[in-house]
Amino acid sequence: MRTHKIEQLVIATVGFFWCFLMWFSTAAFSPSIAAAYHLNIKELGLLASSAIWMAPIGRIIAGWASDRFGAPRTFALILAGCGLMSIASAYTTSYELLFIERVIVAIAGVSFVVGIQHVAQWFESNEIGTAEGLYAGTGNVGAGVGALLLPRIFGTSYQSAFLWLGVIALFIAVWYLLRGQAAKTVERRDTARAASSLRGTVFVWSRYIAIALMLAYAMSFGLEIAMNAWLPGYFSRGFNDAILALGFTSVAGVQIAAGTFAAVQSFTASLFRPFAGFMSDLFQHKGWTPLPFIAKTLPYAPRLHWLGIALILITLAMGALTLAGLTGTLHMSVLVLVALGIFISFGTGGTFALVPLLFPDRPGIAAGFIGGVSTAGGIVYPLIFAGSANIHMGYLYVALYMFVPFVLFYLWAARYERHPEEHGLFAPKLAGESA
Repeated sequence: MRTHKIEQLVIATVGFFWCFLMWFSTAAFSPSIAAAYHLNIKELGLLASSAIWMAPIGRIIAGWASDRFGAPRTFALILAGCGLMSIASAYTTSYELLFIERVIVAIAGVSFVVGIQHVAQWFESNEIGTAEGLYAGTGNVGAGVGALLLPRIFGTSYQSAFLWLGVIALFIAVWYLLRGQAAKTVERRDTARAASSLRGTVFVWSRYIAIALMLAYAMSFGLEIAMNAWLPGYFSRGFNDAILALGFTSVAGVQIAAGTFAAVQSFTASLFRPFAGFMSDLFQHKGWTPLPFIAKTLPYAPRLHWLGIALILITLAMGALTLAGLTGTLHMSVLVLVALGIFISFGTGGTFALVPLLFPDRPGIAAGFIGGVSTAGGIVYPLIFAGSANIHMGYLYVALYMFVPFVLFYLWAARYERHPEEHGLFAPKLAGESA
């Protein structure tokens, strides 16, 4: 089968985009589902949180499977399985069964790491940042597109939406299986397959730089999905008077306004991700190494510096978000959210511009660990935000007590002029082994 890297990028991106649509389609119809089954606020919150449950362990397994069996087979299986379950959920009349089915459909979110592995097997080091950014950024937009378009297309008929999302997923699965190719060369494919042993997995999980990148992704994508769940409630409660002053006086109006302000972060974080990958490539091309504490002579050192800058900017923006809230300035809060979304994209794009270069023989395993464990932030951060006495202070607490230590660990892990991927909990015994 003759193929080209651009075709593989398109296949992976379309597959991920559709998986993201399915992943967050439950949230898009949560008011309709709540009305149909008379859910209270706690039950609705539980339904909303269920989308994240399968992500940490699911992404780890999916990353390993993409190395072991190839991305096309793994991605097609995810699309087909989630598609069939989405179709089944369209005909369910029991809420308990519907809940279980939608949790299974949410497994679609693990597809991210499979596409990361697929793209990494086709693009070279000088263009990996832009390629991964295009893949992830375009796919992530699926969440925002679903929230905006699905209710407009299907109204309150979530059953029709779930049915069509599932049917189209099956067609994409067939396309992925027929036209997808695991790697640019047989050697790349076989190397990834051979490295997918338990020993190879432990090698990745025990590297300090892998842990640092996982924390970096928790600061970026973990924060992004946490904000998706938290911000609508934050704006409706923290800026209620300001929203009322804008003329949104009904409950429905306040919800519309709060949701609109909250969407700012999600869209900027998604739309700027390709640019973030391009900036990582540009840093690499220009050889820029401005930070004083990070290695400067390694082949990929400029990319380490770009990610370090992104993490510092995210931390500062979280403090600024608290400041905007304490001053009661709605416009400033929205502007800070725009900046935060952009900085989050710098972090997500910068992280996965590095992963394939640091672990070229194990891109799936590394992507599964880094992209999987980090999603726990989507559960942890809202608990901290909600547990603060002042609704605006939670951002500062997360920045000071979590993000500052995360950044310091990243700076420490990236400090080596020797390759940091060789240093870890079991070094030097495992260092350099092909396991």
